Amino acid sequence: MPINARKVAFDILNTLDRRRDTLDNIMDAVLAGEPGMSKRDRAFAQALVFGVMRWRGRLDFVIREFSRTRFDKIDPGVLNILRMALFQILYMDRVPDSAAVNTAVALAKTAAAPWVARFVNAVLRKAAREYRNLSFPEVKGNAIAAIATNKSFPKWIVRRWAKRYGLEAATGLCDALNVIPAITVRTNRLKTSRQDLAESLAGVARQIKPTLCSPDGVSFVNPSTSIPELTSFKAGWFQVQDEAAQLVSLLLDPQPGENVLDACAGLGGKTGHIAQLMKNKGSIVAIDVKEDKLLLLESEMQRLGITIVETVCRDLEDEDRRPKLKPFDRLLLDAPCSGLGVMRRNPDIKWRATGNDLALLQGRQLGLLKNLARLVKPSGVLVYAVCSPEPEENEDVVNEFLKKSAEFVIDKEIQGLPDRMLSIQAADGWFKTFPHFSYMDGFSFIRLKRNQ
Repeated sequence: MPINARKVAFDILNTLDRRRDTLDNIMDAVLAGEPGMSKRDRAFAQALVFGVMRWRGRLDFVIREFSRTRFDKIDPGVLNILRMALFQILYMDRVPDSAAVNTAVALAKTAAAPWVARFVNAVLRKAAREYRNLSFPEVKGNAIAAIATNKSFPKWIVRRWAKRYGLEAATGLCDALNVIPAITVRTNRLKTSRQDLAESLAGVARQIKPTLCSPDGVSFVNPSTSIPELTSFKAGWFQVQDEAAQLVSLLLDPQPGENVLDACAGLGGKTGHIAQLMKNKGSIVAIDVKEDKLLLLESEMQRLGITIVETVCRDLEDEDRRPKLKPFDRLLLDAPCSGLGVMRRNPDIKWRATGNDLALLQGRQLGLLKNLARLVKPSGVLVYAVCSPEPEENEDVVNEFLKKSAEFVIDKEIQGLPDRMLSIQAADGWFKTFPHFSYMDGFSFIRLKRNQ
């Protein structure tokens, strides 16, 4: 592989260290500046970045073992060079160890002083020779540290999962989050059927399967081209959406002719599903704080043939600037959250999120819930959802809200849901999905009903 792909991956990782932004946003911005990159090089750069993010904790353990320089004294950029090379040595069988070492040294020569290149060369050559004999921490010694190192997760995450689920389940969850998931899409039934969509993908993807809970989902791997270049995508036959996210809109159960609010709409994955369930009849208001996202959402609705969506750019956390809207029949709050349930698709969250974030997010989530609840009609429905398994972001938020909002109750008797979806509903009304049990992203969602 040309060094250009490694240089692009290096730039992405360094930018991610410097800027508090999502990996997807940073990757899109950096790759946009490399229009001449081949598909092969682009794919290689993406594999390097996601691999380093997924296995950074384990890679750093190896660096500590083979570096004579204290880990906290190594420049962040040099660390990224070492991580990239080690990921190739440990996890990419098709890349010769010598190629991983030599290209890392060459990259170091362009990015740092000459002695740094010698340091990189020494660490990597020793690691390539000896890493198979390296002893990783064992659970019987210090279970939390061992799981954190071996599965490449921060200790604070492993500690809280082990306390809640037990060591075995916590380990299984870490394993599931480290597996690269299949691509999951949702059929746009306004234009086609799930069977016809699957047949259209037969020649351009592998392992095409219907989702088990969602009646509209299809999963597959190894598409022959990028998703936007697929004929069925251009025709508006599907949206990329994990099965767990599809279940959220099914719980909302919007009906044709109703007036629905999609708060925090983002790029419109759930907006499109809501419109589909409404058979493109009625009205949907999609609100987001970022205008660029809403512009993309509008384009997405055009691709899907959806005409009932109105976009509004507002900060719903700002009570003084909250938009004046009439009450809605149904309201979806897919709240800002830690994203700890979607780390298999966004491994950068492992290293970006902190335990302190949960308390701050809880305040935002509760504020949004209170602000938006007044927009629900009597007998109307409100679905609260987060892509996180953490109680601070789901049960604690809703329980606190219900203490001071007597007009709302948890709606447990829901008709018309797929049978398999009912199997993931708990006695308290919550629906929860987990990568190691349901093979979906980790979502928590619940349906509330306004009685007055």
